[in-house]
Amino acid sequence: MISDRETAIRVIRTVLPVEAETVAALHARARATYYPDGIPDDGTDWLAVWQGAIARPDGHVRCVVEKGRIIGLASFRTPEGAPADLVKLFQFHVDPDHWGRGVGAALHAACVEEWRADGKRTAVLDVHVDNRRAQTFYAGRGWRPDPENPPAEGDHHLFLRFSVTGE
Repeated sequence: MISDRETAIRVIRTVLPVEAETVAALHARARATYYPDGIPDDGTDWLAVWQGAIARPDGHVRCVVEKGRIIGLASFRTPEGAPADLVKLFQFHVDPDHWGRGVGAALHAACVEEWRADGKRTAVLDVHVDNRRAQTFYAGRGWRPDPENPPAEGDHHLFLRFSVTGE
């Protein structure tokens, strides 16, 4: 019977304000994987940060939902003062329990599709220097070191750039 079968249908959609706690928890689980000594406590209220990102009228927070559960998320917008054809990927995370299953690839493809539809030509992001997995993921999708933003001595992030238009 069809009703007895389980499917692994994924949906990519906008995060709802009521889901901010779930998103903040997924973010914490993902970040914990690249901090060998544990996530540093810098005083950031990540729940408030996510609530703000979700509420921004000029921002986008998308999630991947599978079997009713958020398993991936992306947050992006054009930063204040940046050219209108530039978008910054502020956050991109997949629940570690779902790594290697195409969740990140599907979410990235959906972001690029949206950026193209919105007329974006260039995307930028920064990635933690210890997050080799993410660096490999981004490089495999065409992200390259940002020549306009080389890392400074002692910086904990690498700055990457992506041609949305494929140029």
